[in-house]
Amino acid sequence: MSLVSGPGRAKLNPADALSLHVEKHVRYIQSLDTRKDELEYWLTEHLRLNGLYWGLTALHLLGHPEALPRQETIDFVFSCQHDNGGFGAAPGHDPHMLYTTSAIQILATVDALDELEHRHPSGRRRVGEYIAGLQDPMTGTFAGDEWGETDTRFLYAALNGLSLLGLLSIVDVPKAVGHVNACANFDGGYGVSPGAESHAGQIFACLAALSIADRLDLVDRDRLGGWLSERQLENGGLNGRPEKLEDVCYSWWVLSSLAMIGRSHWIDDIKLTNFILRCQDPELGGLADRPGDMVDVFHTVFGIAGLSLLNYSGLEDVDPV
Repeated sequence: MSLVSGPGRAKLNPADALSLHVEKHVRYIQSLDTRKDELEYWLTEHLRLNGLYWGLTALHLLGHPEALPRQETIDFVFSCQHDNGGFGAAPGHDPHMLYTTSAIQILATVDALDELEHRHPSGRRRVGEYIAGLQDPMTGTFAGDEWGETDTRFLYAALNGLSLLGLLSIVDVPKAVGHVNACANFDGGYGVSPGAESHAGQIFACLAALSIADRLDLVDRDRLGGWLSERQLENGGLNGRPEKLEDVCYSWWVLSSLAMIGRSHWIDDIKLTNFILRCQDPELGGLADRPGDMVDVFHTVFGIAGLSLLNYSGLEDVDPV
C-alpha cells in the first residue's frame, strides 16, 4: 500500500451536500498500489506495512473488506517477517515494534492469525517473544527496535499486539502501567516519556495501553476530558495540542481518547462530522488533513474512523482502543 499523496485534494464546494463518498474512497484505496512509477511511492517504502493496515482498516469500516485480495495481503505481510519473529516496513527492512504490530493487526483483520503457526512452528510465540524482548525490565517501557529508542507509542503497540496474540502474560504489564502513569502531566494528559509535553497522539497511546491492561482507574477523567475537549476549534476540527492547526487525523486520536474515558459528548459532534466530510475529495476519493490539501491514506483512515466513532450512518463500528 502506497503512502503517496494525491492526486486529488479536499475540495468540497460549500454548496455541495455533505455526505461520505464511500465508493470513491474504496477506489482511491485500491489504486494506491498501482502508482509504482511515482518517486513518492518509493520514498514512502518505510511505511508500506503501516499503509496497508490503514487502507485495509478504512475498507473494513466502509463495509468493503473484500476490496483488497486477501491472500496477496497475507503473503505480503509474511514477506516482511524476519527470523527473530519481528516484521519490517517492507521486504528487506529491519524489524520494528510498529511494523510488527501492524502485521499482527492486519492478520487479525483478515482472520489469518493462524497463518503464524502454519508458516513456522510456534510462530505466534516467536512474534510475541520478539515484542517481549524489547521491554526494559527496569522502567517497564518498550523500545522500538534493537537500537533502544523508547516511546509510549511503542509501549501501546506492544500491549496491542500481544493482546491480539493472547500473550500479554509474557511481559510485565504492571511495570508497563507504572511507566504510563509516570508520563501523566498536571493537565491530565500524557507525553512521550515522563515530563514530556501532553499531546493527543500520545494520550491515545497511553489511554489505550491502560485500557488493555484494565487500569483506566488511574486516569483523571474530568481533567483529561477538559484538555481534550479544548482541542476543538471554531471550524469543528481538532488539533493535537494548544495553538496548533486542526487536522483530520485528530478526529481519531482525540475522539477515541474521549470515548475511552466516557467523555466523547464533551465536543460538538455535528461540527466535527461536517469538518471531516469537508476534508474529502468527492471526485477521486480520499481524505486530506484539512480542506484544500492533498489526500493520503493516513488521513483517509483516521477521518473515516472518526466518523465511525461519531456513529455516522453506514459505517462499521470501530473499537476506540
